[in-house]
Amino acid sequence: MTKGEQPVAPHPVLQEYYEDPSQRRAKVDQMFDSSAAHYDWITNMMSFGSGRWYRRDALLRAGVKEGHKVLDVGAGTGVVSLLSQAIVGANGLVVALDPSKGMLSEAIKSGVELASQGLGESLPFEDNIFDFVTMGYALRHVADLRGAFDEYKRVLKPGGKILLLEITRPEGKIKIALLKFYLKFIIPNISKIFRKSADSKVLMRYYWDTIEQCVPPQTIINALQDSGLAQCNRAIALGIFSEYTGVKP
Repeated sequence: MTKGEQPVAPHPVLQEYYEDPSQRRAKVDQMFDSSAAHYDWITNMMSFGSGRWYRRDALLRAGVKEGHKVLDVGAGTGVVSLLSQAIVGANGLVVALDPSKGMLSEAIKSGVELASQGLGESLPFEDNIFDFVTMGYALRHVADLRGAFDEYKRVLKPGGKILLLEITRPEGKIKIALLKFYLKFIIPNISKIFRKSADSKVLMRYYWDTIEQCVPPQTIINALQDSGLAQCNRAIALGIFSEYTGVKP
């Protein structure tokens, strides 16, 4: 992002959780740290066990192959990283990056081989080294879309590709209401009851609020294009799963 350009936040300030943008990073990290041990159970239950299959299919369709070098930003507990490790094999490389120590600890326990603590907007890597930059359902948690995409482009090799998986607010009031009831009320309460974690309940309510308040898909595509990426596109699955892609020229 060049000097003077305004950051492009993925959603406005959510005052139920923090009062101004300067407090967002600490609050989000605290929520993920305190819920890390429960996160995989919750998301697996939430997706009825289909989440790993869908992620693997998306990686393969995007073109991740044996021998590739992959940076998984916002890796969380490492689900996408582990799937990528299996695809790229011993000749490839996968690095899981996340700002949450708690989430990275769970990723390492799960078998992630390389992990690094850091932010997507300030990647601790040299230029032109990765074939893919992936991000699974974490785009809503960056501070600046354009700043993050500039960094993703920087660390990609020429011809390298970005794959961003995200949940998008559906079209239509009835669909929004149904998804909101499921994600903001059913899932948080199940999380508290079965995991005995009030923090997980708060995190999952926040999860929905960031979806509901997220910028439109076109804003995300525009930010990809403004970062100098080519072939920027959004594919949609089941009306709510967005797959954003872009290629470094």
